[in-house]
Amino acid sequence: MSSVAVAQHGHADSREFTAQPLGKIGVWWFLASEIMVFGGLIGSYILCRIAAGGWAVERAHVNTRIAIFNTLVLVTSSLTVVKAHAAAETNDRSAARRFMLFTVLLGCTFLCVKFYEYSHEIEHGFTPATGTFWSFYYTMTGLHGLHVFGGIVLNFILFLACGGKAWERIKHRIEYAGLYWHFVDVVWIFLFPLLYLA
Repeated sequence: MSSVAVAQHGHADSREFTAQPLGKIGVWWFLASEIMVFGGLIGSYILCRIAAGGWAVERAHVNTRIAIFNTLVLVTSSLTVVKAHAAAETNDRSAARRFMLFTVLLGCTFLCVKFYEYSHEIEHGFTPATGTFWSFYYTMTGLHGLHVFGGIVLNFILFLACGGKAWERIKHRIEYAGLYWHFVDVVWIFLFPLLYLA
């Protein structure tokens, strides 16, 4: 848009200045703020672990097999949300809806397994007050679990919307939900080796 046209209309259309939809840019800004939160937690965990020894004994009590299973569940859910986005791009409403439902079910599976893991650990006396490792463990995995729950709610709303009259208006939002879901997945990819393997 020329400067003359801007002067005539009083302002320029924001779409002229960006190749990306504003909603997508908003999601990226939100994720940037979330990176700061998790980055701070992960950085604090690493520094505390370097400064204080003896964490290997505490870490030995986490269930690595359950965590590996949960990792596979979450990685698979990232695949299903990619499939949902691809279906939305080709205007295949039924496939998009089906893959959104798979994503929701896999997210619920992740949380159910995590709750089982928590109950098993608490039953054996490992609570946030047990030690520094367990404080970090419950804080980081609990905050991640809240983000998974938020993603499940978002994906379920989109699943419902895919079946209604709003399809044309909301189908592009599957990509936005996918960006958030991939972020949740990437955070877990960092937490898994730090808490279960290191």
